[in-house]
Amino acid sequence: MQHGSPFGTHRVLAPRGVLPQPAWKIDNTMDICDNEILIDVSALNIDAASFTQIKQEAQGDEARVAEIVLGIVAERGKHHNPVTGSGGMLIGTVLEIGPALAGTIDLKVGDKIATLVSLSLTPLRIDCIKKIHIHKDQIEIQGKAILFETGLYARLPADMDESLALAILDVAGAPAQTARLVQPGNTVVVIGGGGKSGTLCVYEARKRAGPCGCVIGVSPFAKDCQRMTELGWVDHALQVDAADALALMDAVADVTMGKLADVVINCVNVPNTEMGSILATRQHGKIYFFSMATSFTAAALGAEGVGKDVEMIVGNGYATGHAEFALALLRESPALRALFEQLYV
Repeated sequence: MQHGSPFGTHRVLAPRGVLPQPAWKIDNTMDICDNEILIDVSALNIDAASFTQIKQEAQGDEARVAEIVLGIVAERGKHHNPVTGSGGMLIGTVLEIGPALAGTIDLKVGDKIATLVSLSLTPLRIDCIKKIHIHKDQIEIQGKAILFETGLYARLPADMDESLALAILDVAGAPAQTARLVQPGNTVVVIGGGGKSGTLCVYEARKRAGPCGCVIGVSPFAKDCQRMTELGWVDHALQVDAADALALMDAVADVTMGKLADVVINCVNVPNTEMGSILATRQHGKIYFFSMATSFTAAALGAEGVGKDVEMIVGNGYATGHAEFALALLRESPALRALFEQLYV
């Protein structure tokens, strides 16, 4: 049995010399190396930016969505959307553990896990698509996947439905990073505050900013703003399109008496919201771009162009302990759990 690179570079087919994530194509044969884990996959949670793009391309037709997803995996050996560059994550059951890993990790055959690394670097084979949940960004499949030696994972919790856990673990990095960024008394703007990651960030921002802070949720949709208001974790719910940078700046300035935000958290799944995020942030404030629809070129050059000295943070989906952190939020808040059970179970 071959010994592979802990980072999975032995599976890169093109271009040679790069890691699996930026690679165009990887080897998705399911004969494992002695330091790989074979997973029987039951469901994929497609990254929100990726699934939005796929749905738009498919014009909402589920059969066409399936065709696009199968085509990506067949061409690339992984679910790595060539338009958005993003993937998602999966849940499944451990089928085989390479002998070099046996005894060194806290997994055994038969364990149900969620991978905490992107589908954009995970060798994946889809044998069939069983069901597409068009409004949940989830696809039930029959297939296999490989987890590399350095791959992150979490056991599925016994006290939650698998679909719920899948949805939460896919965005676990967002609330964990929010907890690091938001200080008591901060004014926090969450762009996309009515979505999955945005709702978790709003909840966490409310806790961290405290009674002297101000939390502002932003969405272009009236139903999202109504829900944010009803949940009670925002001081203001602004119905504004974040792609209209000046409109967003004006809206935030209006409710902050011109002070703007100390921290902006961008969770949207559509492009062209970089400048809105920048203009809504005060000088020397912070922006966390969790959205995979972000153009970091646009953000960097855009901030320079308007003379904004702001700290811009790449949306690293991983933070130490982020999986358990995100799941704990649902355990501590009945309202948050009820909302996500309504949406994802």
